[in-house]
Amino acid sequence: MDASNKPARRWRLDLAYDGKGFHGWAVQDGLRTVQGTLEEWISTVLRTAEPVQLTVAGRTDAGVHARGQVAHLDLARQYDAAHLAERLLRVLPDDVVVRRVSRAPDGFDARFSAIWRHYVYRLWDAGSRPDPLLRGHVVRVRERLDLEAMNQAAAMLIGLRDFAPFCRRNDFGTSIRHLTHFEMTRTDDDTQLIECHVQADAFCHSMVRSLVGAVWAVGAGRRDLAWLERVAAHPVRHNDVYVMPAHGLCLERVGYPPDDQLADRAEQARSLRTPQEVDR
Repeated sequence: MDASNKPARRWRLDLAYDGKGFHGWAVQDGLRTVQGTLEEWISTVLRTAEPVQLTVAGRTDAGVHARGQVAHLDLARQYDAAHLAERLLRVLPDDVVVRRVSRAPDGFDARFSAIWRHYVYRLWDAGSRPDPLLRGHVVRVRERLDLEAMNQAAAMLIGLRDFAPFCRRNDFGTSIRHLTHFEMTRTDDDTQLIECHVQADAFCHSMVRSLVGAVWAVGAGRRDLAWLERVAAHPVRHNDVYVMPAHGLCLERVGYPPDDQLADRAEQARSLRTPQEVDR
């Protein structure tokens, strides 16, 4: 059988990258992106007749980092996964690493099979002792933040709702998301770093940084819970919500269901949510 007629095999890639030198994940003409860099080098290493195309779990914005990103690609030929990962480790630039390549189970889709994405936004406040070696991954704020107030604010936003007030407008999609975890903690090391853990089934554009910006305003004493309640009820993007800088954000993990549920999850995720599904 001709190679071009063979059924494609799907491969899962687990990867990490420092977002500082990239204009986000998605390919953009004339700009360095994570997707563009990976597709170029994978095509070169595999010597494919056509450029490979990656599908990713979370399309991170410019400057956003990832430690637990997941992508997939379809290839007509069989490859040794460990050997491919080793070759990519040798040729890729230092700010992006493919940690593992594996044969994807049936029904796997890196984007649509995912059941949650977990991000962490990192902050230094007046109670922290910043480490200059981490400055490219942590945002510094002047105030001493009230974590109890921030967690009270975060609790108000957990659930299935329309997050339009915290998202960039998208006329071709939905801003209805299920936010399952939103919590602020302070590390017990010398830096006293604040970590904002945010987990949902999916996120829309700038949503995580906007959510952190909203609770930061409460924790800094600039806004109160009544303000946040009004913002959350707004039907469209709210101008009072500050979008935090990109370099404090990192995609830490992506979760998937058991293998026998991957295909069903992908089909379910492709269906747009309607306002009737939102808890009021």
